[in-house]
Amino acid sequence: MTASLVVERSQATATVWLDRPQVHNALDEDLIAALDAAFASLSEDASVRVVVLAGRGRSFCSGADLAWMRRAAALDEEGNRADAMRLALMLRRLASLPCPTIARVQGAARGGGVGLAAACDLCVCADDASFALTEVRLGLIPAVIGPHVVRAIGARQAMRYFLTAGPIDAARAREIGLAHEVVPAAGLDDCVAALCAQLLAGGPQAQAQAKRLVNDLAGREASGMVDADTASRIARIRATPEAREGIEAFFGKRPPSWIARP
Repeated sequence: MTASLVVERSQATATVWLDRPQVHNALDEDLIAALDAAFASLSEDASVRVVVLAGRGRSFCSGADLAWMRRAAALDEEGNRADAMRLALMLRRLASLPCPTIARVQGAARGGGVGLAAACDLCVCADDASFALTEVRLGLIPAVIGPHVVRAIGARQAMRYFLTAGPIDAARAREIGLAHEVVPAAGLDDCVAALCAQLLAGGPQAQAQAKRLVNDLAGREASGMVDADTASRIARIRATPEAREGIEAFFGKRPPSWIARP
């Protein structure tokens, strides 16, 4: 797509590669724009069932490019707001993709790289991966990535790491909910492939609605309104052709139509 981003397709899976290994896939204006365009295109492509976000080279994403940060520092407040909104909209587009998303993390994930991993539905990391939210050491805050990181690890853990900027190794990332799986680096692609296979077995409309359900229920306590809402959701989806096909396939002991046959 661009010199800094590559999208590869393999059947129903699209892998979006950050392709700036010489700077550890650091984010700048061009890469953010390319990511936003890629996610916009993929969101409209019904043939894409899973999106994997990955980084070329030794690191997943080292956060903000230093040259970009220097350019942003020269802007006034309004210019900085517009610059930050472009990053915020890109992350929101990633988080809002209707299909499941997987972050494939190796090496360093810093700042915005943590935000990218947190904005994905699932995160798989190599056992040599390390995360950090180092903004306060530069006199900054992890503001734009904040909603995604807090959603992933909770307010209490976010408070610690936003304030201390301390390192988060792979095992700790899994412990606090930032990563779902930690595997040896040599097994990273196999783990991603296994998760993709699991995801491709689900109904695409059901998965889109399941994502919406999780996001809508987060932070809500059980109540009569919540009961009515969830009952309405299952009633609607039971009446869809996809649900009918899934149930008929189960009782017919055959794969449903959305599973590609060899």
